Amino acid sequence: MEREIVTEITPRTVRRGGMFRALSNPNYRLFWIGAFLSNVGTWMQAVAQGWLVLTLTNSPFWLGLDAFVATAPGLVFTLLGGVFADLIDRRRLLLFTQVAAGIAAFGLAILVATDVVNRWMVLGFSFVTGCCMALASPSFLAMTYDLVGREDLANAIAMNSTQFQLSRVVGPALAGVAFRVFGLAGCFFANAVSFVFVIASLTRVRPQVHPHAAAHSVRDRRALWRDLIEGFRYVRNRPRVSSLLLLSSVNSLFGAPYFTMVPIYARDIFKLGETGLALMMGTAGAGAFAGALLVAYLGDFRRKGWLVLGGAILFGICITNFALTRILTLSLIFLFGLGFALVVSVATTNTLLQKLVTDEMRGRVMSMFILSFMGTMPVGNIIAGALSNNYGPQKTLAAGGLIVTIFATAVTIFNKRLRELH
Repeated sequence: MEREIVTEITPRTVRRGGMFRALSNPNYRLFWIGAFLSNVGTWMQAVAQGWLVLTLTNSPFWLGLDAFVATAPGLVFTLLGGVFADLIDRRRLLLFTQVAAGIAAFGLAILVATDVVNRWMVLGFSFVTGCCMALASPSFLAMTYDLVGREDLANAIAMNSTQFQLSRVVGPALAGVAFRVFGLAGCFFANAVSFVFVIASLTRVRPQVHPHAAAHSVRDRRALWRDLIEGFRYVRNRPRVSSLLLLSSVNSLFGAPYFTMVPIYARDIFKLGETGLALMMGTAGAGAFAGALLVAYLGDFRRKGWLVLGGAILFGICITNFALTRILTLSLIFLFGLGFALVVSVATTNTLLQKLVTDEMRGRVMSMFILSFMGTMPVGNIIAGALSNNYGPQKTLAAGGLIVTIFATAVTIFNKRLRELH
């Protein structure tokens, strides 16, 4: 078995910017701002689309199906995106996918505004957007290294998480305003416009070029297949990497469907309406933002393995309690907690994986990380949607949270090498 290569990120005692030091890099700062503004629009649409699907279908199954269609492309295209991220210009790939996703967002906005949208149209646009995001995600993660280098990598990963989670707070809050001022279509148009910002930032950044770039053409199908197999073999021979990916998969498969079911809680359990849905989504986002800030503040700390595992256990506990409570205040507390715990676990996992892998395998391993988290979502969403139709969303989510808690606890007890990762 090949020995795992650990690339340490050595912290400096004095560093400009402190916990936000990666933002002192002009290229990365521009990239960060563009991604943040785009993600705000994405979360505005996420809130609106959940309400739209529930209004069109009145079915938790269709909520799960829409989430399945949006994330199912990740099962195929994320791995290909990882190979492409190691072979071609990552910035160009990101530009292409963001333009395509922006066009799709505008098309759906027009359909909603003209009141001709139906459930099948929503599913179609969800699929197109899902394909774009699956192809882009590995390049987005890998390009962070291209922009900041090794020294600030850990902080840049934490800042990536911070901007994404901050958008989870701002996006739903703006969606609540847009519901009342512009109607449902306003959220979809806002998302379409938001892609302009990330596209503009990508045209201006100048990432570093590393010597491990393409050894062959992306048209060489046999070579692409060999690269993909090589990536799987690389992960299989590194137990700590594979353990992190497995834990991420379980968290997503059994825990992430809570997001799909929030519209049911807002409308049917707490009787809150559209603005109440925005409140609940924003509360989970606020918890996630707090978790991202904590990871950024801690920096390149030791005992990261404990934080990954502790976050996963807390995530499962909060899901179970959120699923079963009928008191709004408690529900919001648990939403905040599960957002906090999940981000702490996922962001720290991301940092550990980037430290454990070699440069030439970074794109492929990052694609497997995304696949472990995003790729299992379609399966979890469709299962949760079907079970919720038969047993109700509360029992379904509670069971998923319990599975996450038990699995993470077992890993904590029996996997000493993962606990001791730093």
